[in-house]
Amino acid sequence: MTGTGERKLDHIFTALADPGRRGMVDRLSIGPATVKELAEPAGMGLPSALKHLRVLEKGGIVVSTKAGRTRTYRIDPAAFGAINAWVRQRETAMNAAFDRLVLAIAENPEGEDET
Repeated sequence: MTGTGERKLDHIFTALADPGRRGMVDRLSIGPATVKELAEPAGMGLPSALKHLRVLEKGGIVVSTKAGRTRTYRIDPAAFGAINAWVRQRETAMNAAFDRLVLAIAENPEGEDET
C-alpha cells in the first residue's frame, strides 16, 4: 500500500479506535443524524460530539451537510472501501500461506520415513 493509502488507513483506524465514535458510526449506519441526535445517546456535550465527528470526517467515514443552523452527518458510502481492501489483502496472504502449508503436508505426510 502506498504512503497515501497507509495514511488513509491510519486516519480510519484512529477514528474507529474510540468507542464513542464507533457508537456514532453505529447510529449513522441506520441513517443520517444531527449532532444533537449523535451526542445525546452517548451522554456527550455538543462540543465533544463535534470533536469526535471531526475525527470521523478526517478519517473519511462521515460527511456532513448544513441546512440553516443544523448540521447533519451521514456515513460516506465509500467509507469502508479502504478497510475492505486491506482486509482482503490480508485474507489473500493468509490463504496463500495455508495453501502452501497444505501442499507441504501433502508432499511429506507425517510418519513417512525421510531416509
